[in-house]
Amino acid sequence: MAQPMGVRPVADHPASVISSNYCAPHPIDLAIVRKVKPLTGESFEITNIEGNIVFKLKAPYSFSHSLRVLLDAAGNPIVTFRQKINSWHGRWKVFRGSSTDSSNLLFSAKRSSMFQYVNSTIDVFLANNTREDYCDFKLKGSYRLRSCVIYAGDSTTLIAQMHKEQSRQRIFQLPKDKFTVTVNPNIDYAFIVVLILILYEIDSSD
Repeated sequence: MAQPMGVRPVADHPASVISSNYCAPHPIDLAIVRKVKPLTGESFEITNIEGNIVFKLKAPYSFSHSLRVLLDAAGNPIVTFRQKINSWHGRWKVFRGSSTDSSNLLFSAKRSSMFQYVNSTIDVFLANNTREDYCDFKLKGSYRLRSCVIYAGDSTTLIAQMHKEQSRQRIFQLPKDKFTVTVNPNIDYAFIVVLILILYEIDSSD
């Protein structure tokens, strides 16, 4: 599949944030499906173009509205992310596996401004970027509009994009609770999925 229009080449070295296991040498198309059931609450399934489940996210129904766990297809925890209490910018922290210990922090994400309306701008800081003088990645867009783009830092290098329409291969049928994400080569697609789920949480809280 061709890269989206306007995409600049990404570095040859994989941009691995969660794991290099989720970096592919070719573009990856994923479908993200939101489900709400009366007894089990809200959940997400992330599938590949063949319809096979790649990741699952189950949001606690009553225990904690600020804690999420991304699972692989076998149900193993990949990352845990939670919202920082009393954060004006809606900061979320993402940890390796099922941990929420600071030693396992992978990255954090927050709105660049407290006042955002239809579209959000989210700055992403890797764990070793403690000063946060610059962002390592930036997301711009809206979950409500099913449209966003993710850049490497403050550059114009596009690394992933959420699409309102079906993929170019026309494999997915996309009702309003389903959309596709195209991830560029050598980019950690588990990381991209978590960013879009955080966008959903931030947009939903506004």
